[in-house]
Amino acid sequence: MRKSASRPSTDKPITGMTERSFADALQTGTAAFKVGASGLLVAFTEPLAAERERWELWLPVGLGFGIAWYFWLPTEPTPWLGAGMSVALAGIALVMRRKPAWLAVTLVLLTGALGFTAAQIQTWGQRAPMVSHELGIVTATGRVITTESMPDGVRLTLSDVTIDRLPPESTPDQIRIGLKGRFTAPPPGAMIRVRAQLHPSATPAEPGAYDFQRQAFFDGNGAVGSALETPDVIEGPPPSSWRGLMLQMEALRALLHQRCVEILPDPATSTVTEALLNGEQTAIPQDVMNDYRYSGLAHLLSISGLHIALVAGLVYFLVRALLASIEPVALRYPIKKWAALAGLLAAFAYLALVGPAAPTLRSVLSTGTVMIAIMADRNPISMRLLMISAVVILAYTPEQMLGPSFQMSFAAVGALIATYEVANSWLQRWRTETGALGQAGLYLIGSVLTSVVATLATLPFSLYHFQQMALYGVLSNMIAVPLTTFWVMPWALAVYVLLPFGLDAWALIPMGWGVAACNWLAHVTAALPGSVLWVPAMPVTGLAAIVLGGLWLMLWRECWRLWGLLPITLGFASILAAPHPDLLISSDGAVMAVRMADGGLSFNNAKAAKGLVGQTWLHRDGTNQAAEPWPAEGHSADDRLSCDEWGCLYRAGEITTTLVRDRMALDEDCETSNLMVAADPVHGCPGPVIIDFWSLRHNGAYAVWLSDGHITTRSVTPERGNRPWTAPR
Repeated sequence: MRKSASRPSTDKPITGMTERSFADALQTGTAAFKVGASGLLVAFTEPLAAERERWELWLPVGLGFGIAWYFWLPTEPTPWLGAGMSVALAGIALVMRRKPAWLAVTLVLLTGALGFTAAQIQTWGQRAPMVSHELGIVTATGRVITTESMPDGVRLTLSDVTIDRLPPESTPDQIRIGLKGRFTAPPPGAMIRVRAQLHPSATPAEPGAYDFQRQAFFDGNGAVGSALETPDVIEGPPPSSWRGLMLQMEALRALLHQRCVEILPDPATSTVTEALLNGEQTAIPQDVMNDYRYSGLAHLLSISGLHIALVAGLVYFLVRALLASIEPVALRYPIKKWAALAGLLAAFAYLALVGPAAPTLRSVLSTGTVMIAIMADRNPISMRLLMISAVVILAYTPEQMLGPSFQMSFAAVGALIATYEVANSWLQRWRTETGALGQAGLYLIGSVLTSVVATLATLPFSLYHFQQMALYGVLSNMIAVPLTTFWVMPWALAVYVLLPFGLDAWALIPMGWGVAACNWLAHVTAALPGSVLWVPAMPVTGLAAIVLGGLWLMLWRECWRLWGLLPITLGFASILAAPHPDLLISSDGAVMAVRMADGGLSFNNAKAAKGLVGQTWLHRDGTNQAAEPWPAEGHSADDRLSCDEWGCLYRAGEITTTLVRDRMALDEDCETSNLMVAADPVHGCPGPVIIDFWSLRHNGAYAVWLSDGHITTRSVTPERGNRPWTAPR
């Protein structure tokens, strides 16, 4: 029987396409792809070639990528890895020097390898022992190298430490001990013996939270604790010459503290004034500190870019004005360069006085670069000089890149320089074509623009690290920054000049007036309705997207810089996409919180919500208010919790969680729950998922998600990995 003509033959594709037509379509598609790829390549390479002079600005970005890679690793890499990669890539760069495209790729990889190497070297230099467990009550001996005033006492940092029951190879180089107000604090430089309760620095309160242990590791502090009695001053060897100089500066800081307390009776005014003079913020009352944070003025309390720039700038202009008034000197010598040198020396003197904290050191390096640029007849406000400062800081202290101070200061300065580059011609035209009224308007617009740009540039880091945005920060800074610039800091310089003559009160009192005005402004602004917007914690991937987008927007000049807006948008959107945990457990099991039906966190008791762990959980959850605590007995308002003297049952969807209060209930709860949480050890309970004493001891704090019948857990220790700063538990 003959086949029907309409029926397709089995030796042809079922689509009806012939081999020839398929080949033609494939060839056409390939050609179209090549054209498209070529177009994309041209669209990328043409603006890249046009911005050749900006390529070097990406050098610190490459270093930062290598540093981030090092700290992201779950285990410590091979010691020679960074140096080996750097040498190998340098050799490849030499081979590829005649192939520009491959050379560019190799150099990018080389900068990352150099950043990785810098982080490894810095970690090797901090290999001092860290206490890994509670030591209990011990007797410690050491030299007092710093004394920091606290609202309820003093905090001492001891070096040359010995601790009973601890062998020398396991003894930290430095420890921090708090003294309550009833104990007498020894002077800086004294050798002391003290009975204290010592323990490791706190681990993160939840996965992704701030790592106090890592910061303590790079600060050189191997243990923290509190004294149980007044320390005994004992005989000891004299300090080294360098340590002796540092102790003299510490004594000067203590003198400034004493003078502020004697002359300025209001504690809020005296402690903030002291912070500006000697760099100590620890004595500022908590309510005053919160006012500054919620008003967007917290940067005024940190000895960082603003203060260093003001000190160096004031000295620069004063010296230049003085030299300009001497006609023979002004006509014959480069007084501008002399004034810049004076400003540079003033910045380093200020650094010695307030102490070499990481933000201060970074700010001095940045300000010093500006002064050196003036002496070298270079433009002091340029992205290139900012790049040099970033490279020096990343190479010298790479761990600073992980902190909010480094991130926020460079973001603010970079954004201001990028804005200045765009608006420079317009500003120059306004400056030359307007009179006195126009100049005043220009200053006002400049102040507003500076505040807006700096606020927007630092916003992602404020949201990531602190989960808050001060909504009236622009307004408060417009008033507080000029007040600090033209009143407070000039009087601060006068305090330093008059202190050796015993006349510092003449400057401290008017400086206190300005500080009191800033305190009042911070309090009023923080009290305004909706002064602070709290948001949930931003994922680190979201911050990375915003940083890359912001760098793309700031470092390029052509229109393709606007591509950076896309990752910035996605980064902010990640806040909304991040899932909230349903259950949080502290590393010792003493603090627990569950999510209620209204979305808020309810704690196992009201006191737990007010501690450091509880406040960290609330802020990372996007609020500063906890829901009602767990009931002692009975049901919560939404019926998610039912409690008795033995413990609580928490029901979320199809999952029942037992939160044990008394270990006598373990056997019964083992049979009725899907998840069991207990601060005590749990044995012989094969049914539910268990988080108990041993889980918390080995894994640290937990975050748990309960959804769609599934239990998902994350804990601190596995996410931190096995690194030199992660003391074994």
